[in-house]
Amino acid sequence: MNDVVPENYPVVVGVDGSESALTAVRWGARDAAHRHTSLRLVHALGLPSLYVGAWPPSGELREKLAQQGIEILAAAEDAAKQVADIEVETVSDNGDPAPVLIEKSRHARLTVLGASGHGGFLAGLALGSTPVKVASHAHSPIVVVRGEDADSRPERDPVLVGIDGSPLSESALSFAFEEASLRGAPLTAVHTWFDGDAAEMLTPERFAEEWGTVQDVAERMLAERLAGWGEKYPDVSVERVVERGRPHQKLLKLSEKAQLVVVGSRGRGGFAGLLLGSHSQALIHAAKCPVMVVRPAEDRE
Repeated sequence: MNDVVPENYPVVVGVDGSESALTAVRWGARDAAHRHTSLRLVHALGLPSLYVGAWPPSGELREKLAQQGIEILAAAEDAAKQVADIEVETVSDNGDPAPVLIEKSRHARLTVLGASGHGGFLAGLALGSTPVKVASHAHSPIVVVRGEDADSRPERDPVLVGIDGSPLSESALSFAFEEASLRGAPLTAVHTWFDGDAAEMLTPERFAEEWGTVQDVAERMLAERLAGWGEKYPDVSVERVVERGRPHQKLLKLSEKAQLVVVGSRGRGGFAGLLLGSHSQALIHAAKCPVMVVRPAEDRE
């Protein structure tokens, strides 16, 4: 199992009463069952955002939101237990969704949320407004559950992982192999290159060790990154995809027939201090299957 996150931590799922959140609950419940761990369902009431200046929300509104939260968590717990025989814990918090989920992610194997939430009368508090914030600051890997059939896709569909040669993509590769092994699924490792890579990949130092086209060098780079993983996960069959193009464009296309895509929060060319790269943001917003975003270990700490 992956050694970054303690195995006894639960899978945490954010719920807000939307159908998207229930899909995330069902996905998270199945993932928790695969991991032989529990499920923690978290609902945020969003009270801080309801303050008008120094005036807190009325007692009547607070009571209404609390009752609504009880009902939302009960429905989510029922949805989880319909798909997996696991221990389920429910948590209600007064805070706003993004900061609450970021804090709960400190003790999570994964933090899972739907791709979009309800609009409701609490504009801006829907779970759909939080994926990028949570992905940028979470202490665990996060999964944004996308796709209409995300919670029921065949587990024979592949797990995708984007590899760009950075240390962070090595962490993404670790989680991707783990997810594929848990599901008995194949793994598709994707590395793309474009003309802007050539200056970096075909340096004199690189040519001193090897010669070839950009495609040749890219294929060797991917092979180097995959070396050793087959021994650790002999049950996972691996397909290599090396093509010219932008990473998110290829991963978006392949996500149509995948059950999960795993990426680092920022790539090899990311700016120092950048919390979420353009490729991972593109996948969060447009992938056809759930997206796992893995942040650097030092950031998670």
